[in-house]
Amino acid sequence: MDTKVLRRQNIRYRIRHKISGSNEKPRLSVFRSNSEIYAQLIDDVNGKTIAAASSQDKDLKAQKVTKLEKSKMVGAAIARKATELGVTKAVFDRSGYLYHGRVKALAEGAREGGLQF
Repeated sequence: MDTKVLRRQNIRYRIRHKISGSNEKPRLSVFRSNSEIYAQLIDDVNGKTIAAASSQDKDLKAQKVTKLEKSKMVGAAIARKATELGVTKAVFDRSGYLYHGRVKALAEGAREGGLQF
């Protein structure tokens, strides 16, 4: 397997041992592929996904914008879904990705949408 992938997985496991989400303060987990980005609000106590958003959602997929702009829209979408459920605070889980580019844009979009972390 690629050493870059292994390095990210090791960082991801290390981060997951340190942070955990609850129903009041869920974990905002990010997954980034080469073309898409996904975000989930996860309650680790019950092992359930509370809300999810991705760049493959119908309203986002129809728009012709860059991946960076889509990431910001996904952040705003997950923040909107969280506020509908009454969640205002979250723990940010970057899943071993550097806090730069699309991951940073998603986080900024979520913050602008009203989610605190």
